[in-house]
Amino acid sequence: MIKIAIYGKGGIGKSTTVSNLSAAMADKGFKVLQIGCDPKADSTFTLHGKESVKTVLDLVKERKDGFELEDMVTIGYKGVVCVEAGGPTPGVGCAGRGIMAALEKLEQKGAYEKYQPDIVFYDVLGDVVCGGFSMPMRGGYAEKVFIITSGENMARHAAANIAMAIDNFKNRGYAALGGLILNKRNVKNEEEKVQELAEDFNTSIVGTLSRSETVQDAEELNKTVIEAFPDSPMAEEYRKLADTILGICEV
Repeated sequence: MIKIAIYGKGGIGKSTTVSNLSAAMADKGFKVLQIGCDPKADSTFTLHGKESVKTVLDLVKERKDGFELEDMVTIGYKGVVCVEAGGPTPGVGCAGRGIMAALEKLEQKGAYEKYQPDIVFYDVLGDVVCGGFSMPMRGGYAEKVFIITSGENMARHAAANIAMAIDNFKNRGYAALGGLILNKRNVKNEEEKVQELAEDFNTSIVGTLSRSETVQDAEELNKTVIEAFPDSPMAEEYRKLADTILGICEV
């Protein structure tokens, strides 16, 4: 089982990228589990097309431990197992609590034994890296972390913070940095800026995604690009990135 955490600033296209990677890997015949670790609970939307699903934190609040594994799970495109951690009412409580609850409950309820995923994706908001938000990096969860960024200042700042957190955890047996994913916003000198960031943290840009209307067109259909437009150049970019990530993680 390969466990991968994808981090990035809110709005950088993280969930879109992760969902397309899940779909691309499902097309290859892999059994995929995607865990949305963003309080907005919209990580897996384009995989299953449902407007809303019960989050793990919702279930814990409503039923304590009185729910089944199937209550936490929505099955999406080609069998991708989708889970949303959820978060508290805005302004109340710790958003990281949903992540901790989701990861703990998935283990307690036997998710890995039942679904036997080949690949687990943790889709994690990266504006802050503390408490629950760092949990997917910890021992026993992700083995590699990939950071999505653009050349925009705030995206690079968030990516640097995430990379620093990974570096600070390196002696604890936590996940290692697998590389940066450039999700282009077509800002001036974008590739050079992100390459400089990669060099600062002794890593590399493992994939580049174009700014494309195809992504928005697919999301209007409540689908991934892989499902909606499988023959598009954008779908091929996601497939190429999936192959690269698999190659890095299988070494």
